Amino acid sequence: MVEWFFGYLAGATILLSILVVLGRNPVHSVLWMLLMFLHVAGLYLLLNAEFLAATQVIVYAGAILVLFLFVVMLLNLKEEMRVRQFTGGWLFRGLIALGIIYVLRKGLEGFRVEFKGPWSIEAVERATHTKALGQVLFTDYILPFEVASLVLLVAIIGAVFLAKKRLRS
Repeated sequence: MVEWFFGYLAGATILLSILVVLGRNPVHSVLWMLLMFLHVAGLYLLLNAEFLAATQVIVYAGAILVLFLFVVMLLNLKEEMRVRQFTGGWLFRGLIALGIIYVLRKGLEGFRVEFKGPWSIEAVERATHTKALGQVLFTDYILPFEVASLVLLVAIIGAVFLAKKRLRS
């Protein structure tokens, strides 16, 4: 049953990404991208990576996609949509892309990666990935985590300072 879900999610992700690239209307492309991001989050859930799935939905489908939509809405695209541009040679480009995929697949056939980290497979299976990530982040990497939070705080304060309008006396 999981294979069916994976097949659906993978096929839908590929189809939706093609629709994003080939879409003539930018607003429709952004909406196809939203659906693609949600299907990728479903793939993460199948891999038991619920933290990545939640991050995918919050960061990509939430923040970045809204930014894309605002940029598309701010642009005047009516003139560009009326002009039909010739994009010939799609067959040749498709064959080149298939050739590159074939060469990459043949080159990576014998490539295997083994994970040798502080966590064993059994320990990760017992704990959820979010719990394991939190334990590693707040024990082994607490100092870099706090330094990153301070850098982000300084950036936020700088952005607020630069964006604040100067009051004229």
